[in-house]
Amino acid sequence: MRNVTALKEGWRFLKADIPVETAVQNAPQGEAVTLPHTWNALDGQDGGNDYHRGTCWYVRELSKEEIAGECLFLEINGAAMTAEVYCNGKKIARHEGGYSTFRVDLTKELAEKNILAISVSNEDNDSVYPQKADFTFYGGLYRAVNLISVPAEHFELLKDGTPGIKVTPVVDLEKKSATVTVETWHNAPSVEITVNGETKTVERCAEFVIENVHLWDGTDDPHLYTATARLASGDEISTRFGCRVFACDPEKGFFLNGRSYPLRGVSRHQDLKGKGNALSYEDHAADMAIIRELGANTLRLAHYQHAQEFYDLCDENGIVVWAEIPYITMHMPNGRQNTLSQMRELITQCYNHPSIVVWGLSNEITAASAVNEDLLENHRLLNDLCHQMDPTRLTTMADVFMLEIDSPILEIPDINSYNLYFGWYLGELEQTDEFFDEYHARYPDRVIGFSEYGADANPAFHSSRPEKGDYTEEYQALYHEHMLRMIEARPYLWATHVWNLFDFAADGRDEGGKHGENQKGLVTFDRTLRKDAFYLYKAAWNRKEPFVHLCSKRYKNRCEAETEIKVYSNQTEVNLYVDDTLIGTQTGKTVFRFRIPLLGEHLIRAEADGCSDVMCIRRVSEPDESYIFNKAAASVTNWFDADDIDPTCFSVSDTLGEIRANPQAGAIVNAMMAKGASERGDVADAVKDNPALQRMMGRMTMLSLLKQGGADEESIKQLNRILQGIKK
Repeated sequence: MRNVTALKEGWRFLKADIPVETAVQNAPQGEAVTLPHTWNALDGQDGGNDYHRGTCWYVRELSKEEIAGECLFLEINGAAMTAEVYCNGKKIARHEGGYSTFRVDLTKELAEKNILAISVSNEDNDSVYPQKADFTFYGGLYRAVNLISVPAEHFELLKDGTPGIKVTPVVDLEKKSATVTVETWHNAPSVEITVNGETKTVERCAEFVIENVHLWDGTDDPHLYTATARLASGDEISTRFGCRVFACDPEKGFFLNGRSYPLRGVSRHQDLKGKGNALSYEDHAADMAIIRELGANTLRLAHYQHAQEFYDLCDENGIVVWAEIPYITMHMPNGRQNTLSQMRELITQCYNHPSIVVWGLSNEITAASAVNEDLLENHRLLNDLCHQMDPTRLTTMADVFMLEIDSPILEIPDINSYNLYFGWYLGELEQTDEFFDEYHARYPDRVIGFSEYGADANPAFHSSRPEKGDYTEEYQALYHEHMLRMIEARPYLWATHVWNLFDFAADGRDEGGKHGENQKGLVTFDRTLRKDAFYLYKAAWNRKEPFVHLCSKRYKNRCEAETEIKVYSNQTEVNLYVDDTLIGTQTGKTVFRFRIPLLGEHLIRAEADGCSDVMCIRRVSEPDESYIFNKAAASVTNWFDADDIDPTCFSVSDTLGEIRANPQAGAIVNAMMAKGASERGDVADAVKDNPALQRMMGRMTMLSLLKQGGADEESIKQLNRILQGIKK
């Protein structure tokens, strides 16, 4: 019989890089911790201590009851990022990679008294990914650690953390049947395999045919079957699987089970405020409930292998998944083998999940690395490995926005997606539309998707005139309104993933009024507050639950005489009441806008098909400064008024490309930019050597470029005065 014992209690934690002998000797004085555990739960965030990256120890004595059995294996489901396992002072294993399961055979190492010591490190190195990325690299034993006791004849446990069983269903939609191949690995002469009530005794592999197959059909009907394997010794394992067919069309997007099934969803990081990445099953389930509320049907599980419990939840809820390894931002010549081993573990451990449809090779890998032969070869090897291990799924990668669309790296995976942040980090919202239109026109036979897009929002900040960079909830909502329209007009996008569903820890950030957080989430880091943009997507994607949502509830104090009341709803008609008086009815889709006079304090109520939402707003004499993130930049935002501009002459509202097309205006701007570039050499080199980035800058308005470059108000006004003297 197989017996699994969870090692939750009894651990001593030592936050010190010390020899194993010292760790064991000092363990009684260490901090008592319960697994899962991370030492970075608060690091780098508001109220937290400095971000610690180094080596720490977990020490525990194993009781006689825990080690009972013929063969004993230690299972570690997540040790970030590199771990070494010692039993009674002897090193018996090393694992490089913080997101996958690995196991260690303890059978021959056991004595009368047994001390388990595990060193875990998240420190810098040049060979284990990730090493550079916009998220916190937590350290710790942050997933479950178990002891697995099995008889002498048992299923394989060591090879790449395998579950010991692999199920491959091949569906024939016309015949409404599935041929299911079940492979097992063990050291016994035969195995008994059962699928759908049918049992076969074979050496290792069996094939089954399921007639009138019940399909795994996305969120509508995520049906799961179970395959069970048993040995005569009593060792038994099982796995769930789903029968489905999927395909990607360069013109029509994603298909599931023969029908068009546009993938529209979000990305997720595996951390939670106050707990870091040491999540419980209840935490994972709560996240999935929010995903279902949103109405998303796909997840990009970034940027690493996630917990098996969460892939299980995706299977159960019909969520289509992009799974990937942390080959991210910066290519490391010494890291090739680590990318391959992490991909082997990801596919081996996650193969049976029907929710997963693509394996992600890398994310923004050219952001800090040139496209050279070593990087290309690394991707070719990963791509070949994926197809060798799993011919049933596609490969993809998330391309950074400045990557040229004719780059040879785009030819390696089966399909691609781009991370684009026009309208936030640079450029204007419309450039996203232009980018995809240009890509699709140039490569009509390629499958392309939208793997990241977003804008940071701190729910404390608000504006009636939101604009890029102000961190207001209102700008984030406007940003996503544009992107939603853009996506709906381009059905060829195989999948779109908002960055991000939740705010998450990013130790390198100090912006938008918070430390150590990326605030692009539709929901706050602690999951307590859904931002307005969340309800935009709920209105567009969740058609099952009628609802109505008033935007800008937290923007209570307003100083304008007339204000906009915006409503999101998945209903087609919305009524708006001010102080219980109906002031308007609108029919439409998703977004409804009303203008009302603001005289004092008002109770606002929106109603749609029996649903209602209320808020209170008031007129104040002066702007509420608590709503403004960067007060110093506020004047630059508002001084520029198109009514003061002569449209027959150039101005800072024209794009850099338009200005440079005129020799006189172009010379002035080029001289100014050359002067600024000499003061920012690294940035200038990056722009000079990147034609794609030059093109993007050419589409940006001069005003946007200047503001993003930190130009002061007077400098902008001075350039505008000069340009206004030059006729177009």
